[in-house]
Amino acid sequence: MELGPEDFLPPPECPVFEPSWAEFRDPLGYIAKIRPIAEKSGICKIRPPADWQPPFAVEVDNFRFTPRIQRLNELEAQTRVKLNYLDQIAKFWEIQGSSLKIPNVERRILDLYSLSKIVVEEGGYEAICKDRRWARVAQRLNYPPGKNIGSLLRSHYERIVYPYEMYQSGANLVCNTRPFDNEEKDKEYKPHSIPLRQSVQPSKFNSYGRRAKRLQPDPEPTEEDIEKNPELKKLQIYGAGPKMMGLGLMAKDKTLRKKDKEGPECPPTVVVKEELSGDVKMESASPKTFLESKEELSHSPEPCTKMTMRLRRNHSNAQFIESYVCRMCSRGDEDDKLLLCDGCDDNYHIFCLLPPLPEIPKGVWRCPKCVMAECKRPPEAFGFEQATREYTLQSFGEMADSFKADYFNMPVHMVPTELVEKEFWRLVNSIEEDVTVEYGADIHSKEFGSGFPVSDSKRHLTPEEEEYATSGWNLNVMPVLEQSVLCHINADISGMKVPWLYVGMVFSAFCWHIEDHWSYSINYLHWGEPKTWYGVPSLAAEHLEEVMKKLTPELFDSQPDLLHQLVTLMNPNTLMSHGVPVVRTNQCAGEFVITFPRAYHSGFNQGYNFAEAVNFCTADWLPAGRQCIEHYRRLRRYCVFSHEELICKMAACPEKLDLNLAAAVHKEMFIMVQEERRLRKALLEKGITEAEREAFELLPDDERQCIKCKTTCFLSALACYDCPDGLVCLSHINDLCKCSSSRQYLRYRYTLDELPAMLHKLKVRAESFDTWANKVRVALEVEDGRKRSLEELRALESEARERRFPNSELLQRLKNCLSEAESCVSRALGLVSGQEAGPNRVAGLQMTLAELRTFLGQMNNLPCAMHQIGDVKGILEQVEAYQTEAREALVSLPSNPGLLQSLLERGQRLGVEVPEAQQLQRQVEQARWLDEVKRTLAPSARRGTLAVMRGLLVAGSSVAPSPAVDKAQAELQELLTIAERWEEKAHLCLEARQKHPPATLEAIIHEAENIPVHLPNIQSLKEALAKARAWIADVDEIQNGDHYPCLDDLEGLVAVGRDLPVGLEELRQLELQVLTAHSWREKASKTFLKKNSCYTLLEVLCPCADAGSDSTKRSRWMEKELGLYKSDTELLGLSAQDLRDPGSVIVAFKEGEQKEKEGILQLRRTNSAKPNPLIPLTTSSSTTSICVCGQVPAGVGALQCDLCQDWFHGRCVTVPRLLSSPRSSPTSSPLLAWWEWDTKFLCPLCMRSRRPRLETILALLVALQRLPVRLPEGEALQCLTERAISWQGRARQALASEEVTALLGRLAELRQQLQAESRPEETPAYSSDAGEGTGKDLPKVQGLLENGDSVTSPEKVATEEGSDLELLSSLLPQLTGPVLELPEATRAPLEELMMEGDLLEVTLDENHSIWQLLQAGQPPDMERIHTLLELEKAERHGSRARGRALERRRRRKVDRGGETDDPAREELEPKRVRSSGPEAEEAQEEEELEEETGGEAPPVPLPTTGSPSIQEDQDGLEPVLEATSDPSAPFSTLTSRLLIPCPQQPPRQQL
Repeated sequence: MELGPEDFLPPPECPVFEPSWAEFRDPLGYIAKIRPIAEKSGICKIRPPADWQPPFAVEVDNFRFTPRIQRLNELEAQTRVKLNYLDQIAKFWEIQGSSLKIPNVERRILDLYSLSKIVVEEGGYEAICKDRRWARVAQRLNYPPGKNIGSLLRSHYERIVYPYEMYQSGANLVCNTRPFDNEEKDKEYKPHSIPLRQSVQPSKFNSYGRRAKRLQPDPEPTEEDIEKNPELKKLQIYGAGPKMMGLGLMAKDKTLRKKDKEGPECPPTVVVKEELSGDVKMESASPKTFLESKEELSHSPEPCTKMTMRLRRNHSNAQFIESYVCRMCSRGDEDDKLLLCDGCDDNYHIFCLLPPLPEIPKGVWRCPKCVMAECKRPPEAFGFEQATREYTLQSFGEMADSFKADYFNMPVHMVPTELVEKEFWRLVNSIEEDVTVEYGADIHSKEFGSGFPVSDSKRHLTPEEEEYATSGWNLNVMPVLEQSVLCHINADISGMKVPWLYVGMVFSAFCWHIEDHWSYSINYLHWGEPKTWYGVPSLAAEHLEEVMKKLTPELFDSQPDLLHQLVTLMNPNTLMSHGVPVVRTNQCAGEFVITFPRAYHSGFNQGYNFAEAVNFCTADWLPAGRQCIEHYRRLRRYCVFSHEELICKMAACPEKLDLNLAAAVHKEMFIMVQEERRLRKALLEKGITEAEREAFELLPDDERQCIKCKTTCFLSALACYDCPDGLVCLSHINDLCKCSSSRQYLRYRYTLDELPAMLHKLKVRAESFDTWANKVRVALEVEDGRKRSLEELRALESEARERRFPNSELLQRLKNCLSEAESCVSRALGLVSGQEAGPNRVAGLQMTLAELRTFLGQMNNLPCAMHQIGDVKGILEQVEAYQTEAREALVSLPSNPGLLQSLLERGQRLGVEVPEAQQLQRQVEQARWLDEVKRTLAPSARRGTLAVMRGLLVAGSSVAPSPAVDKAQAELQELLTIAERWEEKAHLCLEARQKHPPATLEAIIHEAENIPVHLPNIQSLKEALAKARAWIADVDEIQNGDHYPCLDDLEGLVAVGRDLPVGLEELRQLELQVLTAHSWREKASKTFLKKNSCYTLLEVLCPCADAGSDSTKRSRWMEKELGLYKSDTELLGLSAQDLRDPGSVIVAFKEGEQKEKEGILQLRRTNSAKPNPLIPLTTSSSTTSICVCGQVPAGVGALQCDLCQDWFHGRCVTVPRLLSSPRSSPTSSPLLAWWEWDTKFLCPLCMRSRRPRLETILALLVALQRLPVRLPEGEALQCLTERAISWQGRARQALASEEVTALLGRLAELRQQLQAESRPEETPAYSSDAGEGTGKDLPKVQGLLENGDSVTSPEKVATEEGSDLELLSSLLPQLTGPVLELPEATRAPLEELMMEGDLLEVTLDENHSIWQLLQAGQPPDMERIHTLLELEKAERHGSRARGRALERRRRRKVDRGGETDDPAREELEPKRVRSSGPEAEEAQEEEELEEETGGEAPPVPLPTTGSPSIQEDQDGLEPVLEATSDPSAPFSTLTSRLLIPCPQQPPRQQL
């Protein structure tokens, strides 16, 4: 039972070779080397070395080609036979007027060819029916048993195949019934619809046959297709009769089909139009004669839909009636029973036919003779078509990759090669599936360019390309290598000497074939997917041919040279099942595949790839080439070149031949000469005596081919004077012509005397090697007893090279002998020169005494005379004498060390290593080592290091052992152990986490002093102990001084003490003092400094000595804001050393106070002279105010600092708030008490700190008194406190004067009066200009200010505060003043006190009282109040927007199920986390201040120093610096951040 196509079993793999670089350099030599193994398989694969990667030289853009079309199931021989059989049987039934329908059995199409063949093999239809063996037929067709399939097969056979077989056997059988008319019965059949494969155009690639379309019928060709295709035209059947639709001979017109009412339905075909009698209906429009109807039938292009058969009777023409005579009975009677054949016009009675017909059939009818003639018409020779489209490499690759990806439904690189292989053979063996591919095969490289670089004048090659262009593995070079036979052929034979290119796609195949002239072939895959190969060795070539002829005799009957056409495949499994050995391989990119002579090979491509192939011939091919010519002669096949011409051309120049090639040519030439003698002798015996010389090589091949066997003649040919157009080779002298022998004559190239001369020259060339070999053999084996000189041996080697003798074993022996002799001479000269050089010679070149004796023996054994042998013998005698003397010195130990040293030096000058010299060397080294140990351990010597001790121990292990050496080693080892133990102790003391006290370290150092070794860790311990003592002394000195130590000094001592590996009790005390001082400084910083302040604590506590210079003060402030100014020592003009003296600090502070006061007065005068930005300028001024943003403040929104009198943008600085006074209480002043409104503004240059209350500062001073450490900040704080208390005393004294007391009383009365007027039950006493709603809104505002804590909704607070701001705006016109009259004598001292109080970084209640008096004594500053209201409105608007955004965010979190879903959890969060806006920050800072000052919350300060927002670090640039946390950031980066405009503000200019 044969395997199905899906059961394809891959054959075994062919040999794969991987040559080394040395082997790879000789291509033909390597191929000859692997030939014994590889030719047993027919093909082999060679993988070049990994770094041999030739560049791809094809010009991709200009490479265009037209591929061949391949229909896969036509390639396989057995499948093609089946398809041809289906064509024949379909033609048979269509001629009979029926369409062939192929039935399905067991869900697969019935193989009619195999059924027919098996029936014949089983004895025929009758025998099988008689023996009831249809079940066996079903079994042989691989159908499962037990399903009564045999009966079904018999039915199908009887209906379809049996009638056809009967016609084939010659019986005149005409089917009286149409076996396919019953549609219900024929549902299991499928129409054949198989067009003749070579008669239709190739399918386009966008409609390849797919699995889902396997059983769909192919479309019939149209008339246009037939006109364009000459093959279709050839197959048209002219004359009467149907045009065979199944063969694609006429287009079907489905729209014209109709049912025939007069008879059963017939397949559509052409209607034969003719003149009928009245009782027969006419289908044509007008009557025509029968001949005219035949003419019309032949040429009418009109498609007809009904096939009819008409009886020829009652014709009006008498001559037609007389011609109607039955061919069987030769009678013309009963003409109503006569049938006219539509093919040959013969007549038959329906009852004369076998079997007789019961009635006249309708439609076209043909006689048995015409049916057999049509069915037995031989098929045309099969071949490939060229595609109509031209491709580039890119377009072909896109098509190929798209086809493969679509076919396998996966990326091309992921399709396994095994899957492609199985699918290929499945498609090839399938009769119902028609897949078409294209193959760019046999593309001439000379026209399109080789894939390898080629040395020509067309373009310049790079050095890398030049290397590959000359490589023997370049397929343009290999055929013309010196060892190749083809290099002696002048013509460029395309495909043999000139490579062919192959562009493949998946399933594109090359069929079973052997190379022309049975030559070698080599194929290189440049790139792309693999190419799968199958090969059969040459020994099985004839077996393969026999198997293919046996299995498919029908193909070889019509095409005997089928295997030479490269168009036929056969499944390797089929061949292997018949005993043909087959191997396979997958050739990947960069690999070679070689096929050997007469090795059949085939294969297919796994996908898109590019390959190149060429033929080559070596010396071993010559016998195969001669056998191939004889084979061609039997097949009458044309030769590519003349084998005789090739042999004679090589024989003409034997000196140019390789020796192996010369020997092979001599052997071939001898056989050829003997055959020529025999043939010419036969010619003489025939009586032909005329002859003339002919230069056959000058004639075209077609003019010197034998007309019988097509062989190309060269040595001789027979011609005739009377028949000049032809000639024959001497093997066919009887086939030339019928002329007399006297008219025939011999045309020859060489005489029989010239051929032996050529043969002799070849023999001399081939045998020259033997003569040379004898000379070499005598020289190497010294057969005559005389050693040859080096010059004579070199001459023999040179002769072999010049005459190109093969690399034989004898030549290799000669080369080895020469190489060895030259090496001996070189070594001998080196030995002599080494003795002369003495101790200065290169180390490592000495030979031992044994080597010297071996070397001398080697020189004596060489078949070469060398005069250096005497010098080597002399050196050997000197060495032996020295050896004797050294032995005597060693035996007499202990000997004098000086004698041993002198002997050692003499031995070194010999140039030969003597064993006794080594013993002398060891004795000398031992003495030297003992002396070194003695010097190292001497008490007076300098202490050695541990490394020296270890080095001595290591050196001692290599000296010759002795009792003295052992004793010295023991002492060294003991000393080293003790030293390492103390070093380890010292190391532990230096590295241990728990530090040891100084006493412990002193004990360790004292004990280690007794060890006579330098110990680095002990030395480090000594130095650490000395540093610890010095540190303790420093601590004692600083603790016992006149003043408390400074913090910087203590920090330095702590840092030094921590680094010491000594346990110090004083260190802990110092660390505690430093920690306490740092804690106090941090608490003071939190008290004074704003959040992220740019000032240091010392800067805030000290007076601003440069307050008089606006530019200096402003630039200094900007530097501090940007983190560029950090020096505390520059504040009071003191150095770091001066800050350690309390007296210097106090004196400098007092001086700074005075400078600050003078400076601020100067600054006030300067700034007062600057123009008011609220008043438009009429004249230009040279000095103008500059805001902190770097721009000039102008227009509405500018504020003037009450201390320095400079102007600023209100949006750039922190401004007071009118409605958020922290003093609001039930007794607060009403809104019209404008002198108590918080309108005081201090710029960020004047107000540098939080300005805590005096009570908080006093608490810090109490903590400072407990510190045993001096801090500059502490002394500065004491000075600041004294200054504040002094000012407070003066302020109280001024407020206690009679004038001021009276003024304060007047203010209190005004406040009470306004409070009485603002009661909720009373009518408001304000002006009616405020509007009707003003009086109603006033209680609400008052209640809001008094109970602000009860408001929880930010939107509600913002709304009510916004209404309050509108109310205040409406009250501004009602404000009047001054309410007090301040005399100048009272005002001036109060203003001076006010200025000094504003300079203090402390909050005092007296400052607020003086501010109220001064405010009440002047008119209300309406411009400032209006500016503050506008700024507060803008800020409230921003706060409201932020509140809404926060509320929306909170709601989104609730919607998403975030953390805010749990209200209780939100309540548990700290208030500062849930708060936002300036108020939250203010509250947070107040909480921090309360925590830092020990839980004592300071009283709410009076609105003297501005609004509470000043304490929350809201001044202009601090939010920007807060974002820029890195103080070392580049200035440009910080500046760019400073210039980012705030919301609702214009961009600021660069500072």
